[in-house]
Amino acid sequence: MASEYLERILKARVYDVAIESPLELASRLSARLGVRVLFKREDLQPVFSFKLRGASNRIAHLTEAEAARGVICASAGNHAQGVALSAGRRGIPATIVMPRLTPQIKVEAVRALGGQIELVGDDYDAAYAHACQLAEERGLTFIHPFDDPDVIAGQGTIAMEILRQLNGPIDAIFVPIGGGGLIAGIASYVKSLRPEVRIIGVEPIDAASMHDSVLAGERVTLERVGLFADGVAVKRVGEETFRLVRKYVDEIVLVSTDETCAAIQDIFEDTRSIVEPAGGLAVAGLKKWLNQNSRTPGTYVTINCGANMNFDRLRHIAERADLGQQREALYAVEIPEKPGSFMRFCALLGARSVTEFNYRYTDGAAARIFVGIGLRHGAEEGRQVHRTIAEAGFPVVDMSDNEMAKLHVRYMVGGCAPGLQDERLFRFEFPERPGALLRFLTAIGDQWNISLFHYRNHGSDHGRVLVGIQIPADTSHKFMAHVAELGFDFFEETDNPAYQMFLRT
Repeated sequence: MASEYLERILKARVYDVAIESPLELASRLSARLGVRVLFKREDLQPVFSFKLRGASNRIAHLTEAEAARGVICASAGNHAQGVALSAGRRGIPATIVMPRLTPQIKVEAVRALGGQIELVGDDYDAAYAHACQLAEERGLTFIHPFDDPDVIAGQGTIAMEILRQLNGPIDAIFVPIGGGGLIAGIASYVKSLRPEVRIIGVEPIDAASMHDSVLAGERVTLERVGLFADGVAVKRVGEETFRLVRKYVDEIVLVSTDETCAAIQDIFEDTRSIVEPAGGLAVAGLKKWLNQNSRTPGTYVTINCGANMNFDRLRHIAERADLGQQREALYAVEIPEKPGSFMRFCALLGARSVTEFNYRYTDGAAARIFVGIGLRHGAEEGRQVHRTIAEAGFPVVDMSDNEMAKLHVRYMVGGCAPGLQDERLFRFEFPERPGALLRFLTAIGDQWNISLFHYRNHGSDHGRVLVGIQIPADTSHKFMAHVAELGFDFFEETDNPAYQMFLRT
């Protein structure tokens, strides 16, 4: 019952190691969405995750005999850090079983906290099975990451803080879901005291174990889960958490990787902090829910649950954030293979920013290009760009939702071009501003045919273009004199081994 958890949460022992995290107004996001958004900053906990609360409460309730035997847990990282820190504070040895694919930053963090690490399996379920086996063999106390009343109660202290920190009306609280411990604790407490507040769970589309279980009316086991948001990559939710979610959670929203990346950027712009993918789920869910429902002004809280981000993921997140914010659209376009075609196509786009332009010569009839367009007015502008291109007579396909195109094809446009003559390769740099690419193409002119083109706006001060140009020997002097007059920094790369090995005919 909710009243049972209310008492458990009020008596939870978390503050020996956890802090009361701030509830902060997200002013930029609030202004953009037209509602009041507050971030519950669990990313500011000592281990950069809410998981510390449940682990510390469970360990605080161990008997002396249980503590003496030691503890063990299975975790992709955040629960592991919570267990290692809490056990260390009480002088209890802790064995941590982690999947082999756990981000290195989380492995190193657990090791630094004194946890004895074993890397087993490719996902949480494999690590969990191994940890249960070791617990039985060695007589260790298993600290479950979510399906334990003490763990659920520890996570529920977040709700206790929110209701204390925010006395006014709350329309909804958005909570990430993995195994369900966080949302079960929050929902149990809030529905006991403020039943009018909506509790809305958020899961990745490719790890929707709670959503699918609620829909089926029983716990289901997913065959596979996406690992981008590794903190919530759980194939089967807990028995107790499932019961509490069915009883107290109002709905569950599913979000894509692109939407999650966009939310990470939203949080950064308001806080200058970078959360991990699971930490961006709640904001992604809030934005999607508002788009699907009437945006009546109100107050919404998101649980920013963790910030254990691997640095090498940032490039992928930055690439996908603009697509998630609907600030970029990707198109495959066919244009005539003749001088001036690039210029005509870019002129068609007007003052819009070209974020990417990939092309490689294929034959003498048509050129196929992969192009990214910056959007200022979201999906409707993207549809208008598509219509504009099509109405100009260029065959076009929208690739914005094509996962293979976004992950792979955009980086693979190229290769050797059969039958191509007189090609030379150049790198150009020019000041980056709206319309810069069109001005560059206009300056190059249409006297020479472009056979390869790669451009990507990386947000830097200068645009960088790699261009293959067919330059017959008798016009070489004229071309070099022409580009010298343009004032662009340029470097010939025709003899570059990368070009010779992978792009030259």
